[in-house]
Amino acid sequence: MTDSGRAPSAAGAAVGRRIGIGLMYGLWRPRVLGAWRVPSAGPVILAVNHSHGIDGPMLMGTAPRPVHFLIKKEAFVGPLDPFLRGIGQLKVDRDTTDRKAITDALGVLTDGGVLGIFPEGTRGEGDFASLRAGLAYFAVRSGAPVVPVAVLGGKDRHSRLSSAVPALRSRVDVVFGDAFEAGDGSGRRTRKALDEATVRIQERLTAHLAEARRLTGR
Repeated sequence: MTDSGRAPSAAGAAVGRRIGIGLMYGLWRPRVLGAWRVPSAGPVILAVNHSHGIDGPMLMGTAPRPVHFLIKKEAFVGPLDPFLRGIGQLKVDRDTTDRKAITDALGVLTDGGVLGIFPEGTRGEGDFASLRAGLAYFAVRSGAPVVPVAVLGGKDRHSRLSSAVPALRSRVDVVFGDAFEAGDGSGRRTRKALDEATVRIQERLTAHLAEARRLTGR
């Protein structure tokens, strides 16, 4: 349950998707590749690289299904708090074990929804070089397949500098990869199993990012 006592709203996430479509296609020029790789039904986790401030809204507007993102609690300020909650997004405290966020995220997957995660934890180089264990936990615990997603644009791939927001009307490439199972099939949830799943996930996400760059020339 959320702080307000309500479960994340699937209908709200659907509204968020419509808003995302209008804003992202109105302000930028998204090019979406491989959206068909996202399972059309059932629980799924979108693992997204994070190098721009619009990565979350961009996925909300370009993914083929409504997405519930885990978003840092610092974003839930002022009028954004009820708005983000209203469109089915999940607040998470990154500095502690946020049991409410964990419960909400697992609830999304239990209900057959789409959970969006930035496995690097925060905006940075967007190269999947440093992953937190949260993604592995949700994937192994729920059994939901993971779909890697690369958002590319507004940044020189040879530079360590990036803008928080790509230039308006610039092209942004959103590349979906093949779904995969993070666990080893044993159903184990031990620390060792999660560590192994994290390594497996990082290898798949890094490989997808390299392929996405090859496809797009980014």
